[in-house]
Amino acid sequence: MIKVLSGNKAAAHAVRLVNPDVIAMYPITPQTPLAEEIAAFHADGLLDAEMIEVEGEHTAMSAVMSASVAGGRVFTSTSSWGLEYMGEMCMLCAGMRIPAVMVDVTRETSSIRGVCGSRQDIMSVRDYGWIQLEPANCQEILDTVLMAYRLSEDARILNPVLVAYDGFFLSHQYERVEIPTKEQVDRFLAPVAERHGTTFMKDKNLQFCPSISGLEFANYRYQSLQTLERVKSVFPEIEKEFEEIFGRSYGGAVDKYRTDDAEILFLTAGSAAGTIETVVDRARERGIKAGLARIKMFRPYPRQEMAALLDGRKAVATIDRSICLGWNCGHLHMEALAAVSDAAQKPLMLDFIDGIASTDITIDHIEKALAITRTALAGHEVQETNWLIWE
Repeated sequence: MIKVLSGNKAAAHAVRLVNPDVIAMYPITPQTPLAEEIAAFHADGLLDAEMIEVEGEHTAMSAVMSASVAGGRVFTSTSSWGLEYMGEMCMLCAGMRIPAVMVDVTRETSSIRGVCGSRQDIMSVRDYGWIQLEPANCQEILDTVLMAYRLSEDARILNPVLVAYDGFFLSHQYERVEIPTKEQVDRFLAPVAERHGTTFMKDKNLQFCPSISGLEFANYRYQSLQTLERVKSVFPEIEKEFEEIFGRSYGGAVDKYRTDDAEILFLTAGSAAGTIETVVDRARERGIKAGLARIKMFRPYPRQEMAALLDGRKAVATIDRSICLGWNCGHLHMEALAAVSDAAQKPLMLDFIDGIASTDITIDHIEKALAITRTALAGHEVQETNWLIWE
């Protein structure tokens, strides 16, 4: 079935098809239409789930954690301050490796009160221990939520997954979306139909953990680290299975566009990818060897893949939709700087801040980023971090 759906509605259809046992959500802009659509499915009898109308996000995460430990499949969603409010329980959820799935419709966090889009909120939770996936269009939102359940509940992983997409852009933008059948989804999720809890300590079936310290707590940390490393090999397997059933694929942890011979490589995440692809195509027509790498899986960070991809390029131009306070750059740029340290031939690394506060990332902005990058390659001095948003 094909429909024209917003990103929020696409996510809601994915939840309907998965049919979790327990859903607990608290509405917050721009996530609210997602919660409303799921509630409508439930009211119409299209979703057979226990819907918990909680008084806040902290309780929402507490509820889905408890339901998951009891053996249920769960879902929640939030944005911005809601994500920060549930932060305590998010850390506990990841530490206990509970197979929960959450959608975050990205939004600015508190500096001054900003009800506007950026990737700032998910950057504050990148060290919580959640797997983080970032789709680039409405179809990919639906598909990524389905893959999130398959990944989260895989016996080799058993870890919560956060699916994050651009608030006020993808959340409210309407696009063509192919909705799969319930039979297809059930077939895809069949390998995780019988899920089991995580045992953290040898010879103990421990799920809800007491307060511990020393080597037992260190074992928690060690297992969490090893689990996230396993995701790097498990996720491609799951995406391959997804392609076999649904006929769609998204390039794994890093989606590449015209990168084979690219001398100037754009780097980004989320919905900006489509605009950058247009600029890449125009650059190619002018004889400029440009390409794009879009990070689909931000956590665990695909360090080895990124290092190999950046190695030998002349320049990397990162388009960031969040700011890394204290680093004078965006988060994607900072992480790329770490990854490029593994490369044999390191490229020129430049960062471009754009699209925060619900401003548009335009073709003209990306063309300017390309021009600045070429100017630097010609030997002229440019700033490492450039704010395109003012143009």
